Amino acid sequence: MQITIGKLASAGGVGVETVRYYQRRGLMATPVRSGGERWGGGIRRYGADDLRRLRFIRSAQAAGFTLDEISELLALEESNDRARVRRLARRRIDALDRKIAQMTETRAVLARLADQCAASDTGPCPILTAFEPY
Repeated sequence: MQITIGKLASAGGVGVETVRYYQRRGLMATPVRSGGERWGGGIRRYGADDLRRLRFIRSAQAAGFTLDEISELLALEESNDRARVRRLARRRIDALDRKIAQMTETRAVLARLADQCAASDTGPCPILTAFEPY
């Protein structure tokens, strides 16, 4: 499989600029142009490993990992340091648990405000007054 950056980006569900950004961040390699590095010389071709890496990055982002953490995961993939991978995953799980707790609390507050708002048609709406600056 040898595809252009546009086809790689499309297959990975991202834009071309995202692929270039990942390359600048060192998450993905930048292949050499087919006609050399001279201006206008050939095009870059990407293979199955590039697509696999792009999909890995996107999946890890969807799981909440930062690009720095993804960079570390990619390095750990080569060293097979499973203990470090587990520590990163557990740290991400802890962060997700904190976010879920915060969102659950926020939901409960908003539900209470919505109930208060529905309880009366007079006076200021509790939802709107809750968001007023102090």
